[in-house]
Amino acid sequence: MKKVILGLSTLCLIAFTSCKEENAAKKIEESNLAAAAKRDAVSSKFPKLEFDKKEHDFGQIEAKAQVETVFKYKNTGDAPLVITDIKSSCGCTVPKDWSREPLAAGESGQFTVKFNGSGQNKITKTVTVTANTEKGTEVVKISAFVKPDPNAKPAVKPAQ
Repeated sequence: MKKVILGLSTLCLIAFTSCKEENAAKKIEESNLAAAAKRDAVSSKFPKLEFDKKEHDFGQIEAKAQVETVFKYKNTGDAPLVITDIKSSCGCTVPKDWSREPLAAGESGQFTVKFNGSGQNKITKTVTVTANTEKGTEVVKISAFVKPDPNAKPAVKPAQ
């Protein structure tokens, strides 16, 4: 008897919910559609970060010599550019002095990268710019040939 009552209850529930006159399409308001279309159109526009140079070569430098360069950039996209972070691949390279304020389309900015001359021979370091571009990050590079330090003590090899 319980199975019969449960079966009839399920049948009645299906019949009552499937016979409703309203459907989901009738519940949509035109003002919400217009607002959603406008929001979607704006969300497909991104800023575009364009650099005057993607790489800078300091040439030959003395060991431990402090050198710096400036990377200039321009927002060539359709939305305001916001740079949230600039990080280098190591502690010997320090990016600084960039604007944290939104940069409107067509405007320019810059940041400085300092390198402390550590290492030997050919050195290449990357600087990653995190922004609200479509890719999310852009990379610039610095390089130098660091001459050996004439005052450095020669490395001592252990006796065998």
